[in-house]
Amino acid sequence: MYEQASHSLLNEILVDLKPEIGNMRLRHFYTRLGANFYAIHSLFHLLYGGRPDFKEQMVSLVETLALRYIERSPPLRRSDLARGKDYNWFLNQKWIGMALYCDRFADDLKGLRTKLPYLQDLGINMLHIMPILDCPPDNSDGGYAVRDFKRIDPRFGTTEDIEALAATLKKRDMLLVLDVVVNHTSNEHEWAQRARQGDQKFQDYYFVFDDRETPDIYEETMPEIFPVTAPGNFTWDEEMGKWVMTVFNNYQWDLNYRNPAVLIEMIDIILFWANQGADILRLDAVAFLWKKMGSVCQNEREAHLLLQLMKDCCQVTAPGVLFIAEAIVSPGEIAKYFGEDAINAKECEIAYNATFMALLWDAVATKNARLLKQGIKNLPVKLERATWLNYVRCHDDIGLGFDDRDVQLAGYDPVQHRRFLIDYFTGRFPDSPARGMPFGENPKTGDARISGSLASLVGLESALASQDEEAIAAAIKTILLLHGMILSFGGIPLLYYGDAVGTLNCLEYLADPSKAADNRWMNRSTFNWSKAEKRHQTGTVEQRIFSALKKMIALRKEVTAFADFDNRQLLMVDNPNLLVFSRCDPQNARNRVLVVGNFSAEAQTLPGDALRQHGFFLQESMKNLCSGERIVLEGDAIAVPALSCYWLAD
Repeated sequence: MYEQASHSLLNEILVDLKPEIGNMRLRHFYTRLGANFYAIHSLFHLLYGGRPDFKEQMVSLVETLALRYIERSPPLRRSDLARGKDYNWFLNQKWIGMALYCDRFADDLKGLRTKLPYLQDLGINMLHIMPILDCPPDNSDGGYAVRDFKRIDPRFGTTEDIEALAATLKKRDMLLVLDVVVNHTSNEHEWAQRARQGDQKFQDYYFVFDDRETPDIYEETMPEIFPVTAPGNFTWDEEMGKWVMTVFNNYQWDLNYRNPAVLIEMIDIILFWANQGADILRLDAVAFLWKKMGSVCQNEREAHLLLQLMKDCCQVTAPGVLFIAEAIVSPGEIAKYFGEDAINAKECEIAYNATFMALLWDAVATKNARLLKQGIKNLPVKLERATWLNYVRCHDDIGLGFDDRDVQLAGYDPVQHRRFLIDYFTGRFPDSPARGMPFGENPKTGDARISGSLASLVGLESALASQDEEAIAAAIKTILLLHGMILSFGGIPLLYYGDAVGTLNCLEYLADPSKAADNRWMNRSTFNWSKAEKRHQTGTVEQRIFSALKKMIALRKEVTAFADFDNRQLLMVDNPNLLVFSRCDPQNARNRVLVVGNFSAEAQTLPGDALRQHGFFLQESMKNLCSGERIVLEGDAIAVPALSCYWLAD
């Protein structure tokens, strides 16, 4: 869009650019800068227009974008152009992700390159490497307390190693996902150290106060993220002699985005990693970016403006790179992180579907799909050119952030139901096979989240301990059912390392004083390659899980109806134990798949008339894509075995 005031400023900026920029041939850069500048200028003015250094900061921003574009390699520029032509490329059903810790999976980045055949054997073609940047060894928060945003932790390797990995992945048609922690730094970061030394410039990078007056005003409305291990939201720094905002941990200092220099620094960091070959960048803790007194300091409008700015700037310099919003927030808030629209106010192309994940775990505990169906029905609508990241487990805890109204409509009392779920997954509930632990238990409210590996939470750990073959089979079926859901729901499925071979809880973290107080480390174990080799031995637990997942993944890639073009229809059948939805090929409406998940420990029936009400007519027999078998109707109904997932086609 051409707008005179903003483009007049752009012309002034271009005249004033550093000689090394002005002398370069930057046709594509200038084209994209011109196309995006009105939005960039408008957003920057909304956030910082009242500052006397507004123009100076705008010049700094444009120079940052130009310098990073100059550094962008020819292959990456060609990739940008190709993805610009095929702009829906990431909505294809072929993408299957896995998140893993580099050191816990393969020691280091060089080792990770040697383990790619394992991932490809399973069908993984999108690799999310958990944070690998330089952090203090004892106060790292699992890699999210960054000491240097442009330096890889030497334990993992070097920047050259990540570039080599990115190049190898591209040859294998695999995507690289890296983290950028945008909300905070380690208190050992250079900016924090300079602030401690009294440098006002860098104190302005953070929220720093001489006394408790202002922090106490913030505390009146800000919740505690980790009430047990990190109570409160401010920490007294003895060396600086001031209070500093520390929402997550006392060693993680929150960045002050009211200062435009902070935003420009972070955009520079984002583009730096885009230039190392990252295809997708996961932006951590985006809901917390803007702090405002009198609010909970989450999901503020300005946080969305910041993300729009980051996206617009990335579209100028590295338009082929996508963003993932790491925003584990209420169902009503999550879709906002896609942006207001796909062109003028775009934020992140991908967001974690944390609500769907939590709803799936509810179905595991209750053995029915009541709340699952109710919650899906009320999932917020996403943008057309955006997609969910669907997952069963991740490195983090499981939150129970259901909408209370959905819980009530499903027939439960919200407080009592959450208490039941916590008790069930921590093994406190009678006859529960789960072996998780409560995380972040708040003694004031009784609220808690849940830690534990997938296999231990579904009962495989307890079943193996008792050598109960029936319970082992039920746990494996549950693992496959959950993955069948994320593979077919719509979006990019993200598996977690270890889940494909049934990795149990690991308690080795208790021996490490820096980790012992954080039980999330029980589902961050060192990958057992000897265990993984058992996937080749017929009849082992590892083989039963891995081979079935491998088959489902391969099938998903072939089923065009599983591409994500808002082509899912939820079928509200009367049977409370079944989740039923259809997926339709957007290019061919007759090419559709009926997905049926039975969360009950008993076989269920799906009557034909329940489907005809939704325009779905059963044939005398239907093919279950997962097994390749024909499912013959019994009367006018489909018999669905316990804890099973069907992908049915005519």
